[in-house]
Amino acid sequence: MTRGDENGVDAPVVIAGGGLVGMASAAFLARHGVAALVVERMRGGSPLPRAAHFHQRTLELLRAIGVEEDVKRQSELDFVPEGAIVSMDSLAGRKLADIIPGLNVGVDDTLSPCRRLFVTQPGVEAILRSRSTEAGARVMEGSEVAAVEQDDDGVTVVVRDVDSGAERRLRTSYLVGADGAHSTVREALQIPFGGRGVFSNSLTIYFTADLSPQMLGKPLSVVYVNNPMFGGFFRLAKDCQSGFLVVNTVGDPRSNPDAANAAKDTSVERMIEFVRAGAGVPDLDVRIDGIARWRSSSDVAQRYHDGRVLLAGDAAHLMPPNGGFGGNTGVQDAYDLAWKLALVVEGLAPSALLSTYDAERRPVDKFTVEQAYTRYVTRTAPYLTATDLQPFVADLEIELGYIYRSPAILPESDDDQSGPGDDDQCGHGDPRLTRAVPGSRAPHLWLERDGRRRSTLDLFGRDFVLLAAPDGAAWCDAALAAAVPRVRLAAYCVGRAELALPDDSFTEAYDVSRTGAVLVRPDGFVAWRAHAASSRPAESLAAALHAALMR
Repeated sequence: MTRGDENGVDAPVVIAGGGLVGMASAAFLARHGVAALVVERMRGGSPLPRAAHFHQRTLELLRAIGVEEDVKRQSELDFVPEGAIVSMDSLAGRKLADIIPGLNVGVDDTLSPCRRLFVTQPGVEAILRSRSTEAGARVMEGSEVAAVEQDDDGVTVVVRDVDSGAERRLRTSYLVGADGAHSTVREALQIPFGGRGVFSNSLTIYFTADLSPQMLGKPLSVVYVNNPMFGGFFRLAKDCQSGFLVVNTVGDPRSNPDAANAAKDTSVERMIEFVRAGAGVPDLDVRIDGIARWRSSSDVAQRYHDGRVLLAGDAAHLMPPNGGFGGNTGVQDAYDLAWKLALVVEGLAPSALLSTYDAERRPVDKFTVEQAYTRYVTRTAPYLTATDLQPFVADLEIELGYIYRSPAILPESDDDQSGPGDDDQCGHGDPRLTRAVPGSRAPHLWLERDGRRRSTLDLFGRDFVLLAAPDGAAWCDAALAAAVPRVRLAAYCVGRAELALPDDSFTEAYDVSRTGAVLVRPDGFVAWRAHAASSRPAESLAAALHAALMR
């Protein structure tokens, strides 16, 4: 039995699943001082490459826990920097379209201190595991969650050894289900998915083949292939000696009624045939290293929160891989959940705060799932075009421009749309124009602190942070009186000596006057904003902080 505490709790939080989202959850919780126990089926992690496209917001979150540079180094090992995403009829054939001419085209450091990266998922998982275990998290390998029972005081998790079948019972205060598309946790809670359902029985073919004559030295990171045999995409290792091929459709969907069933024949001969057809090299020497069957779908769980159990990642939402939104969305789930869960576990916020996880993340995830579907249809399966296809929204808007709506986000007026919203609606906009509206990501600005250039985003991650405009010192003076016992609240007057700023860019970016202020949550999202000075700053700020904590 794993070690417990004096109350018989084996860990304050148990996480089902030690993949990308599970290990991100453990690392983010560790950043807040909560040591989770991760239950993971595999020993040593999966060696298969899987997700590779990590968005700016995800890099910002990795930066917040101090591993951004490690991930950059891993990226340099895995990929040619700044690779493009294109569509071709084969690797040796002709280009059909530029989907993304360069990974960071249109991205500069005025919007974020981070840039998008291509990096393999196993590499990121190993970095997250190292960071979380250094901070006290534990990983129970070779084990799976077999059953879940919850009551008013906690959750009992039945864990089974995958080799021996032996079971043990763990006791925890909260359980996070990050155990993937076939989540045992979600099934135990009887939470159904809703959405478009399955539209392709797809394949991922892991292979070894020398494709350097076709690809070496070309800045192409993902190559979509559309030809008479199949529709899908390649991703290759940096040396072009191995990679994987995703096959979503076979033949012409307009005339082949079985086109969406790519996994019908998984013989080695058929897999080699796919790789050769995609490469455009009929006699290519190919070794098949592995095959994964999976169903391409666009679905979202009907709720993310049930008592003391919460869902994240693929356990909560499923989407096609186009655009790389799946893993990134799951990591962002984990970040929103971690600070809330930590405050509740520490007794600093009521359990009601956890209800805002569903209110905030599920509409964002629903919107993102539909955007992934739009990309799947336009890039791979145009025959699926329907009247309800969500219009294409720019990647930057999806990555950085979403706006949370929940009772913990304080609206500025009756007309403000950042308050509670309906499950089917997600606020979003150009991140250059959201300008610190409550519920939005606090904008990035370059500041000078202790003689070094720092981003405003580097101030966030553990504490609530009050940012006051240059003439808003009264807000900072009020912070001490407004503080909630044991809840960390840092206060800065931007433009003063401690946080030097050469111009009025703070008031412009945060849409406040020179006497205004904003309250930023530990996850870097704006909870409340005052455009100008208040006659009772301590009272106003205290009310905002209590509301953000759902107290």
